[in-house]
Amino acid sequence: MKRETINHWVKLDYLRKKMVDRQKVNSMVASAEDNMNIVKTIPLTEKSAILIFRETYESIRQLGDASWLLQGYEPRNHEVCMEVLKDMDIKDKVMMQHLNRFKKIRNDINYRGFKATLAQATEILKLWDTCSEEIIGLLMRKSL
Repeated sequence: MKRETINHWVKLDYLRKKMVDRQKVNSMVASAEDNMNIVKTIPLTEKSAILIFRETYESIRQLGDASWLLQGYEPRNHEVCMEVLKDMDIKDKVMMQHLNRFKKIRNDINYRGFKATLAQATEILKLWDTCSEEIIGLLMRKSL
């Protein structure tokens, strides 16, 4: 992430300076993983798609929060959480380009009463299955 971008987000209060807290980072990563282990026990149906989508989104967002915390910042909105993940050097980086659309879907669900479709829930689960292990590995290496 470019320093100018970070400084701009700090000025806009999208990021707040924080002390690096490796224990909190580890806890956030563990929470995201625990949440997804539970989510994956739920059969994916039209009725469960909304829950699966939202919880998967929140687990992904937590990884973004953890990444910022490792850099000494606390994110103040979801946009910056997703941007830091898109900036990570992972193999399937192109999949991270879906994060903005997932944020919009999540907002539609939470604030407009929309329902996630089976296809949307399947897609966000695929992103988790494809990218989370590598992201978590990067975060854990940095938190040592």
